[in-house]
Amino acid sequence: MTNALDQFSDIRPYNDDEIQPAIQRVINNNEFLDAIISFRFSKIAKFTGFILKPLLRRYFLYKWGMINSIDEMQQVVGGYMQHMIDSTTTQFTYSGLENLSPTKNYLFVSNHRDIAMDPAFVNWALFSENFKTVRIAIGDNLLSKPYVSDLMRMNKSFIVKRSVSGVREMMKALTHLSDYIFSSLQEDSSIWIAQREGRAKDGFDKTEPAIVKMFYVNGKKKKIAFSDYINQLNIVPVAVSYEFDPCAQQKAQELYDKAEKGEYKKSQFEDIESIVRGIVGTKGHVHVAFGSPIQGEFADADEVAQAIDGQIYQNYYLHSSNLLAVKENANNISESDKQAFNKHLQAIKPELQATVLKMYANPVNNQNKQ
Repeated sequence: MTNALDQFSDIRPYNDDEIQPAIQRVINNNEFLDAIISFRFSKIAKFTGFILKPLLRRYFLYKWGMINSIDEMQQVVGGYMQHMIDSTTTQFTYSGLENLSPTKNYLFVSNHRDIAMDPAFVNWALFSENFKTVRIAIGDNLLSKPYVSDLMRMNKSFIVKRSVSGVREMMKALTHLSDYIFSSLQEDSSIWIAQREGRAKDGFDKTEPAIVKMFYVNGKKKKIAFSDYINQLNIVPVAVSYEFDPCAQQKAQELYDKAEKGEYKKSQFEDIESIVRGIVGTKGHVHVAFGSPIQGEFADADEVAQAIDGQIYQNYYLHSSNLLAVKENANNISESDKQAFNKHLQAIKPELQATVLKMYANPVNNQNKQ
């Protein structure tokens, strides 16, 4: 139940005093422990799950039992992040932060390739240059499990209510979200939000004007002119690029099924599986490119979306995988890079390889059109 003092309690990240109770709920959630056991110990889970569960609970109590603040939680996540980068990437680089100020708050509008890793890599780049980490927008479609919601909100995520039905309820949710984003930017935190609902499964990054319209709901309510309000938000486009997409085959399967069968049926835990695959899968070189704050005169949300897209296309770091997909500058690509991409492609089902090649080619095509 919200009140005047905490009007965003239903969607905001947890505060310091809510961290430890949330940790206790997660540790005592059997579904969470079962998920860890099935992913981490899949070969022996069936026979030893009853032994592993109390051991895991004790382990998490030992690791997380003394965490009592967001900053402490971020330190723990930072340790996991460093391990993930060391084990799943060949290198991690970033650019553009020299043009931004650590003392300002920004609305980072990012392309969307991976559910958890996109904002995680943005945060890691910010953290590396002593910027404050962001609050992360996450759709409630990913929070069907209470333990997932707790884990996300412990790590500075706020909820985008996509599952509401009815025009009135939807408008209420959009207004609430727009108010929260503006309030956060005005007070104490930058925001990360994807440029669209759902990942760009075809590698074609495109901002949904509806996202921009949602930003302006608060400005319209306050009777602030559209361009004036957009300029206040400090919107910074961000391009996250992966040399190899750990979820390439799954994305291609969805596109293939829709094209060949007219529909794609998502499995019950597919989003959770995609999150795990994105974290543990091989990514090669990952680059995060930060653009410049969007400023100017804009007639409508479409023009703002185009300005965001322009920077994302221009700043997108083209890996050898992208260039090989369009056979561009192939002579300048090392044999080891060619072999790595061929190995990645050979692991994809034959009928999906053409779709995966298009996925890697689209960022090159978009950049060439600029």
